[in-house]
Amino acid sequence: MHPILLRIGSFQLPTYGPILALALLSALIVAMRLGRREGFDSNLLLDFSVWLIVAGLVGAKVYMLFTDWISHMPVQIFSMDTLEAGGGIYGGLIGAILLAIIYVRVKHLAWGRIFDAFAPAVALGQGIGRWGCFAAGDDYGKIAPQHSPFAVVFTSSAAHQMTGVPLNVPVYPTQLFESAGCFAAFFALLWLYRHKTRDGQIFAAYVMMYAAIRFVVEYYRGDMDRGFFFHHHLSTPQLCSIGGFAAGCAILLILRSRAKSKSPASVSQASDRRPASSTQPEIEGK
Repeated sequence: MHPILLRIGSFQLPTYGPILALALLSALIVAMRLGRREGFDSNLLLDFSVWLIVAGLVGAKVYMLFTDWISHMPVQIFSMDTLEAGGGIYGGLIGAILLAIIYVRVKHLAWGRIFDAFAPAVALGQGIGRWGCFAAGDDYGKIAPQHSPFAVVFTSSAAHQMTGVPLNVPVYPTQLFESAGCFAAFFALLWLYRHKTRDGQIFAAYVMMYAAIRFVVEYYRGDMDRGFFFHHHLSTPQLCSIGGFAAGCAILLILRSRAKSKSPASVSQASDRRPASSTQPEIEGK
């Protein structure tokens, strides 16, 4: 664990910053490649990516302040701790998705195609970004049994001051658990992308995969700002995971029902009912 990557006099560079930059760059490269394969212009993809990053950062901060409030923790909106903190990933996802919905409507884009292009990229970025959390000791896990093969020991006093991670005791590396899950989701989504039959499937699959990953990892998290409901049986992220998984299922059902309504038999029947002289060009967002 190395929360500080570089020290020069009074200047210090947190490790989280460069790892976050690597995560964003890696995600951008994947999104650009898949987006161009879907027929989108590179400038549009870059513009879309920048807006997603801004909306994600703002959403993550808002989510962090909200969860701190419901956890009865002191909230200092304009403090340096708030500005330096990464925020909550679910808030970032919600903020980015809301912005994406507005963006595709304004630009008249085919939402399923562009969402599918960005879904694997987001999973990859999350997988890399959790390395930064591990380096800083943030989002740490519960205390694990002694000599557990799935435990790590944090020793940095700087990390303890910044995140409150317990020192010199074995804890579950939940950052790495989630990172491994996101990398597995990334490769699974790339495989599904090559075999998809309907636009929007990959995005729905990502939402369901990450919801399942986060729901399980939450049982091993040990940091205090979890927020708990139903007599401490579910945390705030787990409630978000349940909602996300349900949303992913709903998207798949809607896509399937639309595909059935546009099946060859339905199109043939519609053609038979249409007057021979009428023509209606098909319009698809690019």
